[in-house]
Amino acid sequence: MVRPGRAGLSSSYDPSHKQAMKRNELPALVAHADWSITASKRWLAWAQLDQSGIYLVQAPQPAGDTADLLTRLQEKAGGGATLLGFDFPIGLPIDYAQKAGIDDFLAFLDVAGTPGSRWEHFFLPAASPDEISLTRPFYPMRPGAARRKHLLRALDAPGVNFLLRACERAYPGRRAAAPLFWTMGAQQVGKAAIHGWQKVIQPALRAGHPPLAIWPFSGRLHELLRPGAIAIVETYPAEFYRRAGVRFMPPRQGKRSGKRVQVERAAAASGLLAFAKQNDAALTAELVEALYDGFGPASDGEDRFDAAVGLLGMIAVLRHPNQWDPPEDEVIHRIEGWIFGQARQG
Repeated sequence: MVRPGRAGLSSSYDPSHKQAMKRNELPALVAHADWSITASKRWLAWAQLDQSGIYLVQAPQPAGDTADLLTRLQEKAGGGATLLGFDFPIGLPIDYAQKAGIDDFLAFLDVAGTPGSRWEHFFLPAASPDEISLTRPFYPMRPGAARRKHLLRALDAPGVNFLLRACERAYPGRRAAAPLFWTMGAQQVGKAAIHGWQKVIQPALRAGHPPLAIWPFSGRLHELLRPGAIAIVETYPAEFYRRAGVRFMPPRQGKRSGKRVQVERAAAASGLLAFAKQNDAALTAELVEALYDGFGPASDGEDRFDAAVGLLGMIAVLRHPNQWDPPEDEVIHRIEGWIFGQARQG
């Protein structure tokens, strides 16, 4: 472990002084998954709370089999609470939900994709514009001549905000996220959401084991962090870039830039180490080396980078409980959800 006095925490760190929380109020395990429908691009980073209240942060590893992912994390938590972040949307845009007759996201998730139901084909992306409907909103099934305007037209949407939740809309310093139902391109999130909902969240909620809660639908975070339980939150690693000192070069015509470039990921290492130190997190030597190496030249480097940044961001939010809760809006708590740690705008 990189311990106080080295590349982790400074030697002046006083473990008796917690930034905002007592040790027994924190989850024993914090994990963050960078998600994809492709197994080789699903990476998981995690941190365990030690006796002095420091989070010991491990380097990202392959997420492994989705069928036992939650059970494996529960075992790592050793009887304590687990906070697990996924970087795919968890919730539905209110304009779409109202038009489709959905007034409770968790109740809807229980029936989505059920054979013989109205929602049987919900998770099956439409192959052509004429297949798009309120009960089959994901589009397109495969690359081709698909355009977002097809989605808007088929759903009779007045504009792109119809497809965006409040937490996904642009605000100063961050562009809008990609719409939930869009399944193509570098920014698409639709297929990751389909996979995560179907392969992880739905089965676990239906099985009831391990005990699972979805924030903020199931309640306030401090109520969900119970011994032996897992609380799932939605994350957006880019939300943490600025506060973690991550600065990428602006896009250049004909050249790769940003988190897809190893040298730019490596340039963020010092800022991320400082961010970890500020939030009482100690990194393994393996993770420190990976940060300075930009997580290597392979295409999964950006996935491992976001798994680590998302985890450090989650730990930072936990150190500041005033950042835990979303706006006091029933729509957000019942239908849309919220991105963990996102500032309340307006």
